[in-house]
Amino acid sequence: MPPSLSRAVRRRALAVSAALLALCGLLVWWTAPFGPPAPSGTVTFSTGVPTGVYQRYGELLQQALAKDLPKVSIRLTDSEGSQQNLARVAGGEADFTVATADAVAQYQRERRPGFERLRGCARLYDDYVQLVVPKGSGVRTVRDLRGLRVGVGQDGSGVRLIADRVLAAAGLAPVRDVEPVPAGIDTMPERLERGELDAFFWSGGLPTQAVQALSERTPVRLVPLDAGLVDRLHDVGGSTRHYRSAVIPADAYAKAQDGRPIETLAVANLLVTTVEAEEDLVEGFTRTVIRSRDGIGRRVHPAQLVDLRTAVYTEPLTLHDGARRYYRSVKP
Repeated sequence: MPPSLSRAVRRRALAVSAALLALCGLLVWWTAPFGPPAPSGTVTFSTGVPTGVYQRYGELLQQALAKDLPKVSIRLTDSEGSQQNLARVAGGEADFTVATADAVAQYQRERRPGFERLRGCARLYDDYVQLVVPKGSGVRTVRDLRGLRVGVGQDGSGVRLIADRVLAAAGLAPVRDVEPVPAGIDTMPERLERGELDAFFWSGGLPTQAVQALSERTPVRLVPLDAGLVDRLHDVGGSTRHYRSAVIPADAYAKAQDGRPIETLAVANLLVTTVEAEEDLVEGFTRTVIRSRDGIGRRVHPAQLVDLRTAVYTEPLTLHDGARRYYRSVKP
């Protein structure tokens, strides 16, 4: 073979080899996964009492997460409320939860086990304090509860925390001046109907299904909690600064309000995890919370109030790095 032809064959062979290598590289690029592997495994979400907003919200969020994070199995576990939820996450019994900002601040203030590990993912919706009495009750203010049987929430709940504080702000000792009944929203409405309670406190999103159902089958009404109570709560300082004056819209519980708005106080709910939670998992979890707002909100009304513009404000918790990464990715 002439030398010139031999060189031409070699050049063609080298060109073909280079093309094959480039093709192989392209095929690898097409088929290889982009970025880090998708989150996987099982995580536990601590919710709330069976008929409360936390539990229903958790059930619907679980369905949304199954679509967005298909390799992650979400296990729901009910609880007595915010205080127990925080203890579970801080202690490693749960990975995510929902808790009120005042309960978080109290947990931190008391330096309870694992408080320094807690991190925020999103500010969700506000809880509204609701004081429910029979329609014919003589109770017109919180002070009128003196000597009565009052449902104050379960011992590990945010309801118990805020009920005790509201009673104290009204000048009543929560144990001495009323007969406190530790019960949750899953039993308080029926106990009021049966005459076993004279009133009960609830703190939750609007409307709470259990309160709405009660108002539609039994004559009840909501007792106003005026701005003066909020001022006295703020005077205490510390975690009470997370309460704000609010109004329950006239149509929240139409039959219990006679078409009138009701003064009350509100506190924000936070989606909570720990500093050890994987960034990719937290980012995905936070993304689903924001994206599923409208879908969940059609069935759990408070979820409609989740707002991307305010979700990043998780005070008193530091924002988790994974959640921060999500908010940066959607920043205009």
